[in-house]
Amino acid sequence: MKTLILGAGYAGLATATKMKPTPDLEVLLVERNPYHTFETRLHEAAAHNTRVTLPIEPLLRGTGVNFEQASVDSIDVDAREVTLKDGRVLTYDTLVVGLGSVTNFYRIPGLSDHATELKDVSDADEIFNYVNRIYSAGYSGNRDIVVGGAGLTGVELVTELAQRAQVLSRTRGLPPFNIYLVEAGPKILPVLDDALRARAERTLHDYGIHVLTGHRLMEASAEGVTVQTADGEQKQLQAGKIIWTGGIQARDIVKGERLEKGPGGRIAVDDYLRAKGYPDVFVVGDMALAHDQGGKPVPTTAQHAGQQGRLTGKNIRHMVRGRELEKYEPNTMGEFVSLGGLMAVGWMKLPWNQKLAMTGGMAHVMKKASEWKWRSSID
Repeated sequence: MKTLILGAGYAGLATATKMKPTPDLEVLLVERNPYHTFETRLHEAAAHNTRVTLPIEPLLRGTGVNFEQASVDSIDVDAREVTLKDGRVLTYDTLVVGLGSVTNFYRIPGLSDHATELKDVSDADEIFNYVNRIYSAGYSGNRDIVVGGAGLTGVELVTELAQRAQVLSRTRGLPPFNIYLVEAGPKILPVLDDALRARAERTLHDYGIHVLTGHRLMEASAEGVTVQTADGEQKQLQAGKIIWTGGIQARDIVKGERLEKGPGGRIAVDDYLRAKGYPDVFVVGDMALAHDQGGKPVPTTAQHAGQQGRLTGKNIRHMVRGRELEKYEPNTMGEFVSLGGLMAVGWMKLPWNQKLAMTGGMAHVMKKASEWKWRSSID
């Protein structure tokens, strides 16, 4: 059985590393980069130039999976063809689509032209270089940063940037730059309960970050952004750098007459993570619209992507051996938010659907433990 795995993000790499050499199973992993990126740590790379990548090929040893560094241009699931950007066409018996998401700019005027994303190592490099540049002796422009979106990525990014600004101000004798966190909704970090959210808000305040909830970003330009409050008042925020973390959407790369798509362009999947109407196509990670036991869409998080990938790798091996497939049952183990240094807030799942809230150093340790667990799962 000829199997293609497209993408080496959390879901795709989990699928590939779950494989073992199996008779009658030929597997090829296609990824545009020669490395896997820990996307949940890109905020660390943006602020501190932390290494957040791992070479792919060593991770595939002992799996029987071959690797091809190439970019996917289009996927036709009716013809069972994958076209690469270099013009080559790959065919398959079984396909795993884990190509992730792209930034959703929501058609906000000027935003895609003037804002930096945080989806790849190159984005983190751009932010890191900007911060260094504004602390150089010859810099004379606006030094402030506006970050749009107060979800996990936005909050983790602003706290790391504030910490970096404190260090550079001490060593280079310049005042910190202003950081504005702009959120259209009424609160930051909607994934957390009120008590944990309040603790996070206090930390942001202690860093001197300007938190603007209930402010919708209306327009972006080379000079800054225009925001609007709930009562219609508009304000101008001048900034030297705009960073947008306010939303994602699935890559619009898969075509098929029977495909079903939902919010954000995510592809509807069945109980086994196969695209509805296409039992030979598994969709995992940000591109998959799966539902939990209560009928709610599964969040597009790294922990769920890893679960989906590991199950899909197992099910492909079941298919080759003629065994029954296992159903997908998502399990949210917890959620932790880094707030710079050794500070974090979050919760972990306990038996009988109970939650244990944590703050400070213990929450930081638990967040790191989840990263170590991911690393060990792909080694």
